[in-house]
Amino acid sequence: MRARYGLPLKIGAGVTALGAVGIAYAAGFEARSFRLRRVTVPVLPRGMRPLRVLQVSDIHMVCGQRKKRAWLQSLAGLRPDLVVNTGDNLSDPNGVPEVLDALGPLMEYPGVYVFGSNDYYGPKLRNPARYLFEKAQGRHGLNGNAPAVGVVHNPWEGLRDAFDAAGWLGLNNARGRLKLDGGLELAFTGLDDPHIKRDRYEKVAGGPDKTADFSMAVVHAPYLRSLDAFTTEGYPLILAGHTHGGQLCIPFYGALVTNCDIDTDRVKGLSTHESDGLVSYLHVSAGCGTNRYTPVRFACPPEATLLTLVARD
Repeated sequence: MRARYGLPLKIGAGVTALGAVGIAYAAGFEARSFRLRRVTVPVLPRGMRPLRVLQVSDIHMVCGQRKKRAWLQSLAGLRPDLVVNTGDNLSDPNGVPEVLDALGPLMEYPGVYVFGSNDYYGPKLRNPARYLFEKAQGRHGLNGNAPAVGVVHNPWEGLRDAFDAAGWLGLNNARGRLKLDGGLELAFTGLDDPHIKRDRYEKVAGGPDKTADFSMAVVHAPYLRSLDAFTTEGYPLILAGHTHGGQLCIPFYGALVTNCDIDTDRVKGLSTHESDGLVSYLHVSAGCGTNRYTPVRFACPPEATLLTLVARD
């Protein structure tokens, strides 16, 4: 009797070929298909002029990423009123000069920043399926502030010093104010990365600065404890990153994971957050990079966002 292997072998070869095409698309095209999203957010006090806020996040710079550097440099042509960097600039301990080269034109504008875990520590090679297992087990991030063992320590101090020298305001567990052209004063409250338990809300508690024209909150990873704290204290707008928009998404379905405890419906873009009867707008950037060990995106292109803040109805 003749063995009937022909059809199964053809199916297996087809699946393998389809998978190879998918990986080539996710790594070779979509991960470098940078784009700008535009969002309008009605949060400003009545009578205040619109503000153009450029949010960049999760750059995860690796040496040699020329296309990413050129695209980030080109964003300065938007001439934003404010730049907000929500962290994870590095995925290479030697990448600081290239991050600063990429962001150099944007550093000519007023800006604020927070850091993410990958600014402090180099990435590890991980099985992507672990994100699904951790989600099923309800585990997110690290369990405390014990010293990191067996990891690469990134030279984040160089980033901090350059950002500070350019006049950008550091918001890692800090509050501060910036004066924009036209005399507008903005107040900011920020947290260090909740994903590695560096957030200390008690250091910045007190709510929005009532003497400023507008106040907003900034954090790298949108963990619920941080969102609840900001919203309960009355911040009208929270900006975050970290999630990569799910990074590997299913077309017409969306993200499977968020790498934190926020739900997948709010993994990227503009939404709202409610706590204690109060509501804040929340914008989560899908970011423009990837972990160097998983340089792929699918149904979730890399991005920056130009948010136009307008007066409330």
